[in-house]
Amino acid sequence: MKILSAEFITSATRPAQYPPVNYPEIAFAGKSNVGKSSLINVLVNRKRLVKTSTTPGRTQLINFFDINSSMTFVDLPGYGYAKVPASIKKSWKPMIETYLSVRPTLKAVVMIMDIRRIPDEKDLYLVNWLGHHQIPTITILTKTDKLKTSQQARQLTLVSTITGIPKDQIILFSAKTRTGKEQIWDAIERICHAATL
Repeated sequence: MKILSAEFITSATRPAQYPPVNYPEIAFAGKSNVGKSSLINVLVNRKRLVKTSTTPGRTQLINFFDINSSMTFVDLPGYGYAKVPASIKKSWKPMIETYLSVRPTLKAVVMIMDIRRIPDEKDLYLVNWLGHHQIPTITILTKTDKLKTSQQARQLTLVSTITGIPKDQIILFSAKTRTGKEQIWDAIERICHAATL
């Protein structure tokens, strides 16, 4: 995918604030601090389109980005270990699930996990929720540059076993080396193309 433009559209917490339905949407979901913002920035060849932070839970809104005036990326709030008020954390689940349930242009969810971590109940909840609602999912393991190749293989097998997602359907990615970038774009374009048929 050649990126000609990538621009922030708006932030939202409820459907009335979502931007007009124009293009296919790809949502990005994952636990806080798994490298979601870095992944999006690499995909669109921008350093700071999405603000990155070492503090988990920085993203507290649903953020929409126009890509090439032909596709919308949607950055969902990270779930998990966020150091935010309980009232905000409690609102994230319905906010995310409402978006995923009602948005007619949603074509797929890019589910992101840190390859160094074992999927927990929150990860498995999202995997099962997306499966139940039959939402196409692209599964990514980030931060692969932190592990040796043999360690990557072991973690891939472990994640596949725990989540039930076949190994050949999980993409290994590194924001540092950009490994996996083309595979992710291929998966996104394949799903968007299939949705238009």
